[in-house]
Amino acid sequence: MSAAIQTAQQNPITRTIAADMEAVNTVIRQRLHSDVALVNQIAEYIISAGGKRIRPVLVLLLANAYGYRGTGHHELAAVVEFIHTATLLHDDVVDESSMRRGRQTANALFGNAASVLVGDFLYSRAFEMMTSLDDMRIMEILSRATTVIAEGEVLQLLNMHDPDVTQDSYLTVIRSKTAKLFEAAAQLGALIAGASDSQIEAAGEFGRSLGTAFQLIDDVLDYAGDAAEIGKNVGDDLREGKPTLPLIYVMENGTPEQRELIRSCIENGDETHFDAVLSAVTNSGALDYTRRQAEAAAERAQAAISDLPDSDYKRSLLQLCSFAVDRNH
Repeated sequence: MSAAIQTAQQNPITRTIAADMEAVNTVIRQRLHSDVALVNQIAEYIISAGGKRIRPVLVLLLANAYGYRGTGHHELAAVVEFIHTATLLHDDVVDESSMRRGRQTANALFGNAASVLVGDFLYSRAFEMMTSLDDMRIMEILSRATTVIAEGEVLQLLNMHDPDVTQDSYLTVIRSKTAKLFEAAAQLGALIAGASDSQIEAAGEFGRSLGTAFQLIDDVLDYAGDAAEIGKNVGDDLREGKPTLPLIYVMENGTPEQRELIRSCIENGDETHFDAVLSAVTNSGALDYTRRQAEAAAERAQAAISDLPDSDYKRSLLQLCSFAVDRNH
């Protein structure tokens, strides 16, 4: 038994798809290959860092939940992981991040130019793999997702250092930048299994709401997490001048002193006052509020698949909703 299968079997969420996860890992290794050595080196570096692989898991669980018995979902899950990895490579360059998944980012190790170009390679390889499945609906879902993700990235860039961003504006960003690929992954799993249009739509709602919950908890962990556990530097959002929901809540509901502190830190990307900001987001109730919004999103995800027949796969999907809001990494 391979190490990948053993790891998947130890996780209650992925236990039912351990063999599928192993197959996806095999596809990823095969499809990563390039005749250009640096492409192989950087792609291998970022993929081997692991991560939760939530998006491929969604493809596999939804496909199995709807009774799929082929192998095309392995290719789709790898495509989704390549697109996600490409966005990480580009994100870390834009955000000037130095740590992800507990180690140096690719841009910190190999440079910005190489990271951007290998991100482009992964996008291109993903679309090359899509075409081999010869399904226009798959192409439509994934091409639309990559467009929306790019728009979300630009919207986030426009919001940087702006302390007057509203909750609605911020939620639009995370639904585009983060939740869209969750949505696409879930839709693809249902689609390849031959689900009806209404079932594919419900799967999309599941993924969209789950992705929203994940991002909101990430926002909480950026202030209340442990760097060793979350795998990145605590306070990165503040350093980047990124107005996430905890900060937006303080701007809308905090004391004048708290609002002035947050305004200054967002405008200047000032992390030197992190302890004071942490006190403000904690004492104002911002972290509790953000967590409640994540819990509400997870409940919407659960409701979206209420009509899905009972199975081990459905139970894993429901467990994923609980993990999204209860995790510490």
